[in-house]
Amino acid sequence: MYQVLIVEDDPMVAMINEQYVSRNKQFRVVGKCKDGKSALDFLKENVVDLIVLDVFMPYTDGFEVLRQIRKAKISVDVIMVTAANDRESLEEALHLGIVDYLVKPFTYERFVMALDKYIAQVNALKDLDTLNQKKIDFIMDNVRKKSEDILPKGIQEKTLHLMIEHMKAHKDVWLTGDEIAEEIGLTSVTVRRYMNYLAETGLVVGEMNYETGGRPCMVYKISER
Repeated sequence: MYQVLIVEDDPMVAMINEQYVSRNKQFRVVGKCKDGKSALDFLKENVVDLIVLDVFMPYTDGFEVLRQIRKAKISVDVIMVTAANDRESLEEALHLGIVDYLVKPFTYERFVMALDKYIAQVNALKDLDTLNQKKIDFIMDNVRKKSEDILPKGIQEKTLHLMIEHMKAHKDVWLTGDEIAEEIGLTSVTVRRYMNYLAETGLVVGEMNYETGGRPCMVYKISER
């Protein structure tokens, strides 16, 4: 079983990441840290196979954590999680030897892909005598895949991010699709499509509201599980 450390300063995102990891029985979350310093301290005392590492954190950011890990020659792989989608950040992450690079907000399916890449890489490198070009190409091609490549038809990454940020900003209230549409500036049909998708991935919850005084309607709220 692979031991996983989650390093994320947003408690809700950390919880979602832990849920995603725990769905795969080959992985076990052994720790969660809110900042880079505590993550480095954790690694001094514990053996970890994989880190799900956020970039923007207080005290020590993800890139500096990864530099310190490489400098100390700590044997651990890293899936980097960030809101940064600029070329410079991606290049630095690749130079530091990450397994994958997930841009927030990402889907459960994309997270699974990252875990699968890690497993494929570990399995391929276990037997160096049979590490042929086909296996190398499989690993390298998967690293280059972008998160938008696996989003369902009709779901755009920027709009998805806008939806999630809006729901997080209203985490204490239930919102109807029409309310979300009016506040964000999208059609009700579009909002319904995205809400259905977010509900499927577990990022939001939806309930039927029968207390409207008229026709029942769906209401949505960011998931707190």
